[in-house]
Amino acid sequence: MAPTNSAVTGQLKQIVYYHLDNMSYESALFFAERLAAHDPRSSDSPYLLALCHFRLGDYHSAYEISKAVGYRGSNVSCSYIFAQCCLVLGQYKDGITALEKSRSSWSRKSSLGKHNATNRAQCPDSASTACLLGRLYRAYDDKNKAIIHFEEALKINPFMWDAFTALCDMGADVRTANIFKLNDMLIDSSSAAQLNGILSEQKDSAAPNLAESQPKRTVSRSAGYDTMADPFDSQRSTAGNEMLLGANFLSGENDFVSKINAARSRMAATADTGFDSVETPTTNHIDSNIPRINHPPEPPQAPARKTRNAQPIEPNQMDMPSKIGYRIGAKRTQKLQDRSQEDFPPEHNPTHLRPTASSASGVERKRTVSGHLVQPRQRPDEPGAPQRRSARLNPFGGANAKANSASAVGPTRELKKARPPISRIVRPNSSGSNVGRAISGNRKPLEENGMDVDQAEVSRIKEVHYPPPATKSAEPESIKVEETLKFLLELLRKFGSGYLALSRYRCAEALAFYTSLPRTHQETPWVLSQIGRAYYEQAAYAEAEKFYRRLRILAPTRLEDMEVYSTILWFLKRETDLSFLAHELVDMSWHSPQAWCALGNAWSLARDHEQALRCFKRATQLNPKFAYAFTLQGHEHVSNEEYEKALTAYRQAISADRRHYNAYYGIGRVYEKLGNYDKAYIHFHSASIINPTNAVLICCIGNVLEKQRHIVKALQFFTKATELAPHAAQTRYKKARALLALNQLDEAHKELDILKTLAPDEATVHFLLGKLYKTLNDKGAAVRHFTIALNLDPKASQQIKEAIESLEDDDSFDDSMMA
Repeated sequence: MAPTNSAVTGQLKQIVYYHLDNMSYESALFFAERLAAHDPRSSDSPYLLALCHFRLGDYHSAYEISKAVGYRGSNVSCSYIFAQCCLVLGQYKDGITALEKSRSSWSRKSSLGKHNATNRAQCPDSASTACLLGRLYRAYDDKNKAIIHFEEALKINPFMWDAFTALCDMGADVRTANIFKLNDMLIDSSSAAQLNGILSEQKDSAAPNLAESQPKRTVSRSAGYDTMADPFDSQRSTAGNEMLLGANFLSGENDFVSKINAARSRMAATADTGFDSVETPTTNHIDSNIPRINHPPEPPQAPARKTRNAQPIEPNQMDMPSKIGYRIGAKRTQKLQDRSQEDFPPEHNPTHLRPTASSASGVERKRTVSGHLVQPRQRPDEPGAPQRRSARLNPFGGANAKANSASAVGPTRELKKARPPISRIVRPNSSGSNVGRAISGNRKPLEENGMDVDQAEVSRIKEVHYPPPATKSAEPESIKVEETLKFLLELLRKFGSGYLALSRYRCAEALAFYTSLPRTHQETPWVLSQIGRAYYEQAAYAEAEKFYRRLRILAPTRLEDMEVYSTILWFLKRETDLSFLAHELVDMSWHSPQAWCALGNAWSLARDHEQALRCFKRATQLNPKFAYAFTLQGHEHVSNEEYEKALTAYRQAISADRRHYNAYYGIGRVYEKLGNYDKAYIHFHSASIINPTNAVLICCIGNVLEKQRHIVKALQFFTKATELAPHAAQTRYKKARALLALNQLDEAHKELDILKTLAPDEATVHFLLGKLYKTLNDKGAAVRHFTIALNLDPKASQQIKEAIESLEDDDSFDDSMMA
């Protein structure tokens, strides 16, 4: 009989997903083509075929295959993969149209809980689709719509990190406290994910031990007895805790088993309190502290009786293993008994209790209401009955153990044996199989009922019904999920706050957030790169180099931000380190723009500007959106005094990234060199709006104003730059010069004293001090500093000699060596 077409289609889909999940993309592509040939009318066939091509990096083929269905918006998955191809290939408008047409088919629920080791969401949810649409709008240069869709994605799922970083990079108004917070949809989807994970773990662990798959519950403490706080603590030294440890392996801690564990702990505590030989009394004089046992006709409805010396034992609290861990429990029980014999002396070891004559003969010691012992009738003719051995306390109660453990425990109610294993169809959490061991003190002895122990136990199992414990574990599980989400969102809030601060160039604030992260996260490549970038923006190149060097040791194959590292080495004049970095990156990734930027910086440091330009142009060919490579091109053109080419390169950088302040700074420098101070001021000011904490930019604005003879305004910018960078000699020099021009001699003297400490070997500093002392009519000090400046810079000897001879103001002195 031939299979149906739907069956073949379903099987082919499973094969394709199988190979995709195992990253066998060639095999997945082969079977995706078989699926498209077998079922060409289905909209899933082009989606899977396009997905395979996309995973293989064949974006043009994926674009053509998914275009027919994806552009119409009839299949949201096909539209999604089509939009991804459009984003890579630069067809932004087509991708936007496809996603907008499929908006009615977007999944309105978050699929965060459907992605784990065993599950997969077939279609992208609204958060992922909105984020992709935002990326398309951003590439299409529609900033407002891009921000709207990025915000929509974050409202649904605050873990959309790329949406958050995109908002920060675009300069949008972002508040991390309002983004990284819990919402109902996130809690619901994460709870579903947690539940799916628990169920899958239960299925995985069902083969070795099905009892371990039960939800765990905390065992409550009984008054006067200390139970085990950590069931997996191997350092416990008491026999009771050793036995309780084995019980936790034998059966899961559900509602019923937790009561069993409580009983075990009480029995163990009783065994450790000094009973050398715990034995049932043989006289009629029963101690008044021992509770009397009545016999109501209906055992399940029997209320719990209180005792005076021992803890009350409620129904289903007695010692027994679960039926699921029956065979495994027998081996573990024997091991734990051996351990308890080694850890305890004979007088305190429960397995060394002295047996009485009756217990040695294997008789189950029963007691009547008056306290007399009941002689049980023997069943030697019972088929398969093993030979009885001496009774001793076994808190685990193996599968063949009788209720003689109750007689060894002491003057409490005796225990029945565990029920025999029954069909696996009846699970421990079902209503009829929740019962482990019932208390036998509320009913007549089994020998009077005319049935053996097993038959009586089975009859009680049918009578007693206990509610399943699954509903009780739901609330703690949801609380656990919520606490986990709060922890992750709080951690993400620190990351987001640091990234937001660095995108606003508030470097000190960003460093504070990153250093507040846990140590394990601080030593990750991404955080090290962010910290190094923050020091780089502060012009602390030596500190930045330390973090990038650690980053290279930790992640030697990382390419992101390596262009920044190469620039840092350029500023530090580390020619050997920069050459080694450049060649290592080029050898590792020939097609990465970061590698070519590093190689260009190496040639630039070697003063080969033509070779540097070739490398920077190659970087922009590899990635036309790589703004920093265009900026480096502009810097090299300025070095060659090719100002028009430099302006073109800087404008291309701004076209690639509107917030790339370095390009605005480069254009300002070009116009300043050309003498167009108005345009220079505009571009310096635009750069300072993007990066308001950069002292170099603010100092450039002051320098332009000073050249336009706006000394007072220039002094304001120089003062602000000095506050931002108090150890920058360049900034203090220009401030001191402005103060001297405004005849504020005392303030100028203070700045020059600080500057002399920061840069004692700079000729311009001593030349300015000579001018100051000449104004103060201190000709001796003026001549001394002019002489020092002459010794430090012999090239300026002519100007300095004229200043010494005339002792007049010389504004023609070129102080460009500080620039």
